[in-house]
Amino acid sequence: MQKAELIKKFIQNHQEIIQYIDNLDEKKFTYVHNGKWSAGQQLEHILLTIIPFPNILFSKKYLIEKFGYINRETWNYQTVLENYSKTTLKAPDRFLPQEKITINQKSTIISDIKKILEQIKECFEKYSEEELDTLTLPHPLLGKITIREMFYLMLFHPLHHKKQIQEILKNNID
Repeated sequence: MQKAELIKKFIQNHQEIIQYIDNLDEKKFTYVHNGKWSAGQQLEHILLTIIPFPNILFSKKYLIEKFGYINRETWNYQTVLENYSKTTLKAPDRFLPQEKITINQKSTIISDIKKILEQIKECFEKYSEEELDTLTLPHPLLGKITIREMFYLMLFHPLHHKKQIQEILKNNID
């Protein structure tokens, strides 16, 4: 997937979950079942996972000095998801939401996500196709992966959480 399409889909997929969650009423937004995160907690988790990107993508020099280059072929989208599925799939503590997210927090979290998405887009556009395939970022479960691979994973991430919310709500709430 080329750079323009990659960032476009990244933004669209995040907007899709934002819109979905924004349309939930308070009961659905705060509903918890069998220890699974509420829609509000999922929304905060999405925010927490994108917060680092503007700072880390801001400087190519920093990326090169801190994380370097990849020494293998770039994985395609399917390979990224396959490799991710072989991990624990457990979010590190810094990406875990608060125990309770109220309906009053929804608009602030959504606003923060939108702001960060715009910052990410601005930073992302400064990278060439080659840099997306050679410069690395640390992923907590996959280790060093390319920027493109990180964004492949981040295309999947919001839709994965939207599906989780839909499954919880479909079978368990009026």
